[in-house]
Amino acid sequence: MAKSYSYDVFPSFRGADVRKSFLSHLIKEFDQKHINTFKDNKIERSQSLKPTLEKAIRTSKIAVVVLSQNYASSSWCLNELLEIMYCMEEFRQIVIPVYYGLDPSHVRHQTGDFGEIFENTCHNQPEELKVRWRGALSNLANIFGYHSKSW
Repeated sequence: MAKSYSYDVFPSFRGADVRKSFLSHLIKEFDQKHINTFKDNKIERSQSLKPTLEKAIRTSKIAVVVLSQNYASSSWCLNELLEIMYCMEEFRQIVIPVYYGLDPSHVRHQTGDFGEIFENTCHNQPEELKVRWRGALSNLANIFGYHSKSW
């Protein structure tokens, strides 16, 4: 039985870094090409965020993970990434990393400023969660992606 999808693309991103710059242009291009993209600003205020995001991730054909300097400052982003990587493994969801002003090796190894920001987010988190986040970032960085320096 074929899986049914609600969205073509689920974008995962750190809003403060890319929402009004890169992401707005990407979404505009998707819209012009009639690519159905999940938009978090369309979530009704009364809806619970976590189950809504999980459902959107699970019902998307493709996840585009826009990795920016502060992506790892958000436990929300890191938890989204866990769900995305789960869907890649379990449902063969296509995952496309986009490195926005960021070196992929810093994501892979959690080094540089990205690594420092990640460590701050990990502070006071359970060790098991830190390990899962690290693994997800490393696995993501091993997928062929796009780098803003080559645009």
